[in-house]
Amino acid sequence: MLCRTGGGAVRCLRMLLWILVSVCAIAAAQQRSSSYSGEYGGGGGKRFSQSGNQLDGPITALRIRNNRLYITGIQVRYGTTWSEYRGGTAGDLEEIFLHPEEHISQVNGKYNSYVRQLVFITNKGRMFSFGKETGTAFNGSPLFPDTYLRYISGSSGSVIDAIGFHWDYPYSNCVHCNK
Repeated sequence: MLCRTGGGAVRCLRMLLWILVSVCAIAAAQQRSSSYSGEYGGGGGKRFSQSGNQLDGPITALRIRNNRLYITGIQVRYGTTWSEYRGGTAGDLEEIFLHPEEHISQVNGKYNSYVRQLVFITNKGRMFSFGKETGTAFNGSPLFPDTYLRYISGSSGSVIDAIGFHWDYPYSNCVHCNK
């Protein structure tokens, strides 16, 4: 082994120390950007994650279904592609579209055993509210500056049982997102 003898051991320790300092410096220089808010709601329903959908582009539209008590369904458009619909069919379906360069910067809401209200706030100052204003309040927002909602996860059955929000820098490799 290279580091066994007297002078070689000192050289080996110096090299190991240099490698350790270099690795720590590289790790410290890498800026963190992703964060998670949630999960808000109860423990029922079937788990879902739309992490793969974010590859289609940034969030450009939302479809939210709600009745007088709960958020019953959700569907998100990434770029120009709609995700799989999650939840039930009861209630009214509402659809919103984001403007080019507009991103969701915060999601507030209320929950108990199910998600009761969702309020989406954008970096352009627009606010979209769905559902009923009763239950335990939550404020989902990113930990890092200039990061926005990239995708959602949670659980659903006949309603949205729980929801979580995944934040990161806006997806920039999407050539068809503003169409």
